[in-house]
Amino acid sequence: MEETRTVDVQALINEHPFSRFQWLVFAMCFVIVLMDGFDTAAIGFIAPSLLSEWHSGKAALAPVLSAALFGLASGALLSGPLSDRCGRRVVLTVSVLLFGVSCFASAFAQNLSELTTLRFVTGIGLGAAMPNAVTLMSEFSPDGRRATIVNLMFCGFPLGAAFGGFLAAWMIPQFGWRSVLLLGGAVPMLLAVVLALRLPESIRYMVSKQKPTEKIRNVLVRISADAQFAHAFVLQEGVKRTKEESKGGIRIVLSRSFIVGSVMLWLCYFMGLVIFYGLVNWMPVLLKDAGLTPQRAALVSALFPLGGAGTVLCGMLMDRFNPNRVVAAAYAFGAVAVYAIGQSVGNIGLLMCAVFIAGVLVNTAQASMPALAAAFYPTAGRGTGVAWMLGVGRFGGITGSFLVAELTRQQVSLPGIFTVVAIAGTVSCVALMIKQAVSYNEAVSDLPDGESLAH
Repeated sequence: MEETRTVDVQALINEHPFSRFQWLVFAMCFVIVLMDGFDTAAIGFIAPSLLSEWHSGKAALAPVLSAALFGLASGALLSGPLSDRCGRRVVLTVSVLLFGVSCFASAFAQNLSELTTLRFVTGIGLGAAMPNAVTLMSEFSPDGRRATIVNLMFCGFPLGAAFGGFLAAWMIPQFGWRSVLLLGGAVPMLLAVVLALRLPESIRYMVSKQKPTEKIRNVLVRISADAQFAHAFVLQEGVKRTKEESKGGIRIVLSRSFIVGSVMLWLCYFMGLVIFYGLVNWMPVLLKDAGLTPQRAALVSALFPLGGAGTVLCGMLMDRFNPNRVVAAAYAFGAVAVYAIGQSVGNIGLLMCAVFIAGVLVNTAQASMPALAAAFYPTAGRGTGVAWMLGVGRFGGITGSFLVAELTRQQVSLPGIFTVVAIAGTVSCVALMIKQAVSYNEAVSDLPDGESLAH
């Protein structure tokens, strides 16, 4: 009888078209990531006004600029285990409220010390929001389109940062620098109310935690009416399960079955941010020292962060081919392009091409990593796995800035600096290939004959 059906929730999601309800979840997660990008970049937009109003030197601004990075790492590392224990919905809603309130409060800071503290708290909220948005969206997506959908959602981050720049350029002369922070705080606070009222809990999470059947049915029926006839729900994981799965996300991420893959994901994302922050923070200075005018150096450097256009295409390739190899290839070619930047300084045309291509490849690879991590871990450890990769990786951003600073202090040549930075891309590529090899070998040895692999 239909009333006694047992439904595999992921199979049902895979078999039905992407519903209006899933698009609603996507829209909410997209706006979260959009505001994450806006608030992360906000301090850079208002920095010149801060220096002018508070009569401070550039060195005094360093703690403010770095506070959010440490907050981002802390928020990601803390929120992952909480998400796997308490649920995606509550952690995501609270994190959005936290970075909204703290960003709003930052508009009333009276000195750099207060602003530094508030930026750290804002960073905690931002760091917690991003991985949980990725995790929730991945768990509402069909297997065959998961990477494409998650990567499309992730495009909200650079859009938010870029949109914030245009808004700040208009708002600061009209209303002052505090208005940027007021807007960056007010929108997430309103969004948190919407999330509390409309955001559903992950179906996969509820099944893994054996929540009441009625709660699962109430959500799943909004994707497919077929769910109304089910009396029980199950979840067939596409990734290998472990005996630690019932003991929490941290044990899964660090278990024997996943530890090598986890470390390789951390290393890969860390090295990718070494490239990104090292070049974003230092490329204008390096190109100016190489003989370009300040205006031309800034223009050429701006091509690098703009190069995230390939993210959705990469997601489509990840859904169709082996995702580890697709992202590894992006890092490998990105490393070649970064190396080429150092060899092209004498030719402005080649230089602009090299910077843009490096930006496309490196940013595409980095933006694809959350989807890769979400597909690697089982539901019970997915929140921790994605969050810890993002959290550990944040320290790569800090390392990248210090690395290029030290190379400059040691008077390494411009081609030499870009060669060293390019090595980080090669390391990321190798890390993903090791993850692919180990994951495949372990899956083959542990799964029965005939069972498909989707690691």
